[in-house]
Amino acid sequence: MLARAILTSLLLPAAVMAAEPEDSYKKEIQPLLEDYCFSCHGDGTAKGKFSMDDYKDLTAHLSDRKHWLPVWRNVRSQIMPPSDKDQFKPAEKRKLQEWIEKNVFKLDLENPDPGRVTIRRLNRTEYQNAVFDLLGVEYDTKDVFPPDDSGYGFDNIGDVLSISPLLMEKYIAAADEVVALALPQGAAAQVPRIDIDGKAFKVPFDAKTTGRWLPFAKKETVTVDQDIPYDGDYQIKVEYAIKGATEATVHEANMVVKAGGSKVGDVSLGWDQRRVIDLTGKAPLKKGKQTFEISLTPGRPPAAGEEELFFTLQRVIVQGPLGGDKREYAKGYRMIFVDGPAPTEPTARAKYARKIMRSFVSRAFRKPLDDSTIDRLVDIVNEVDRQPGKEFEDGIKQAIATCLASPRFLFRVEIQPEPNNPAKIVPLDEYSIAARLSFFLWGSVPDDELLSLAFNTKLRANLHAQIDRMLLDPRSERLTENFIGQWLQARDVENVPISAKDILGLGSNRDAARAFDVRLRSDMQTETKMLFDFVLRKDRPAEELISARYSFLNERLAGFYGIKGVEGEDFQPVDLTEHPERGGLLTQGSVLMVTSNPTRTSPVKRGLFVLDNILGTPSPPPPPDVPKLESASTAAGKNPTMREMMEIHRSKPDCRGCHARMDPIGLGLENFNALGQFRPDDHGKKIDAGGVLLTGEKFSNVGELKDVLATKRKGDFYRCLSEKLLTYAIGRGVEYYDAPTVDQLVERLEKNNGKLRELVYGIVESAPFQKRRGDE
Repeated sequence: MLARAILTSLLLPAAVMAAEPEDSYKKEIQPLLEDYCFSCHGDGTAKGKFSMDDYKDLTAHLSDRKHWLPVWRNVRSQIMPPSDKDQFKPAEKRKLQEWIEKNVFKLDLENPDPGRVTIRRLNRTEYQNAVFDLLGVEYDTKDVFPPDDSGYGFDNIGDVLSISPLLMEKYIAAADEVVALALPQGAAAQVPRIDIDGKAFKVPFDAKTTGRWLPFAKKETVTVDQDIPYDGDYQIKVEYAIKGATEATVHEANMVVKAGGSKVGDVSLGWDQRRVIDLTGKAPLKKGKQTFEISLTPGRPPAAGEEELFFTLQRVIVQGPLGGDKREYAKGYRMIFVDGPAPTEPTARAKYARKIMRSFVSRAFRKPLDDSTIDRLVDIVNEVDRQPGKEFEDGIKQAIATCLASPRFLFRVEIQPEPNNPAKIVPLDEYSIAARLSFFLWGSVPDDELLSLAFNTKLRANLHAQIDRMLLDPRSERLTENFIGQWLQARDVENVPISAKDILGLGSNRDAARAFDVRLRSDMQTETKMLFDFVLRKDRPAEELISARYSFLNERLAGFYGIKGVEGEDFQPVDLTEHPERGGLLTQGSVLMVTSNPTRTSPVKRGLFVLDNILGTPSPPPPPDVPKLESASTAAGKNPTMREMMEIHRSKPDCRGCHARMDPIGLGLENFNALGQFRPDDHGKKIDAGGVLLTGEKFSNVGELKDVLATKRKGDFYRCLSEKLLTYAIGRGVEYYDAPTVDQLVERLEKNNGKLRELVYGIVESAPFQKRRGDE
């Protein structure tokens, strides 16, 4: 078919080819514009300084991409025509969009434009993951690097990941710190280490109370039994944090740590915002099962109006015996020195250095290196090794630090021929595909299996199998963490400003903190992540993210939602058939909180959230000097409902158009307060959650709204989800020339019952993921 079209185009006269768009415009498109657009943008009218019939040459007009791009975008996102005007019928809208894509944008449906991705550095999350996967080092980049800028809703977008001289200095310093953690002095012969998670510490005969959450106000002791391999003196390090009050308080408690019956240390606890605090001491331990004990005793209570504090145990690190007679290789040492200690003979040492550096650098730089680069790194190892007081390990450390500060590690570089030729489109080499795949699904560098397949040019032939393998790997939890955290703003839940005191109508912040336990913020994040993870791993339809009649809850979150029968700290699947108001992302506390104001719900924020993140039809920005919603409360009478205030607010001409899009959705979620609890009424007045979407679908409650979004508007959700995940995967925003790719992804979802994994397959196989073109 394509060959026939090309042959036909060669035989037709140029005049005929040029006339086709003009004829189709006059016969098919201009009548649509006259019916729906010219009242504001034609016949002498040019609202927003935009006219659709003010041109001298029709051919030039139909080639003016800058003119037609806003038309295409605004019609596609339903910003135009305004909501108070007649709307395109679905077939008419599709005809206009397809005509613009074919005749103005000149899109090739068979060969979509892959676009170009700006060379980008690793963001701080990717850096942290990479050094952990390469060296086994837990390096907290949030304490070292500034927050990354975001573009198109994500922090892995090449265009915004700039690097300054100051940041480069931080990377150089970080390289030395990471290597020192991976290979501490004497790393080849460290004393044995045992890590005990804080959740393992429990109150005897009360498995629900763990070291993860102990109130200052209650005397409590948590213990754990741990097998100790040898007799001797041990170093005990307790890592913990203080939670609760967001502002300084005088609340205090005392902590005592014991190991094997011996006191390790004690400390007075108070308000402290550090993410990790530690107490270190020593204790003699005997071989066999020993008890570790942490006790809290109440101290000074909080003053009137102050919130309470809580102790959360993160982990206890046990190292020993300290006498030096028992040694083991550190984790970083085992990952780097794959054949153990270096040989003594100089030629053999140099050969071993080459093996180590080739293995490490191929993973760190995401492709095999040329011999000259390996030679330079081995020279570094040998030069340091020859220095007085230095060892082979010191040379390896210096060479690895050099690699970690190299642009080839810090930047995701994809080499291509003719990089400045925008007409040159080339497939990415398989090493670049391996890197894109690993950073997409794992947020980190490729592993040996991916690199081996790339080396043998077999990765493209095994993409599905590799995707399946990678999604089974625990590292794929990073995809859920980072994508959900940004697409649905779940990252913001723990810090979003919210006043439980005002929302719940309680008398004090202390009462509010007890009713809205700060652990609930983390629980809400977990619920959202577990739903997405379940739909992805179990190959469920994507629309279940909206319509699921189940969720994942623990006892605390279920109790806050008013759902009975859930017990324990661990999250578990919960059937919500008897709670039709629940189920799906839109009724989860995480989404409802980040789309609320500090003291009340916000139908505008909630409506905008759904338009932008679920339907992919964002509303235009508000006009300047929009009056606050509270100004409508006086006119609405005493204790007005949100619907009453919104009706007064959108009666203003400047507000009416946009609010007709947002308000029905936002008010459809009004049964949920700003903390995500369901409520039938507001100030004694029954909440009316019914409405009509701009596209005509009616609903009477949140259950019916979810059903509309997951069925009648399913195509819009598929398109929006495809665009969001594609943006995250390729590191750039979706542009007009990506329309054929997005159409293919939506079609793939529709043909495969919406299975979320099919979307991942489709993105990895798509032109934007597999190819690239030169820059303009």
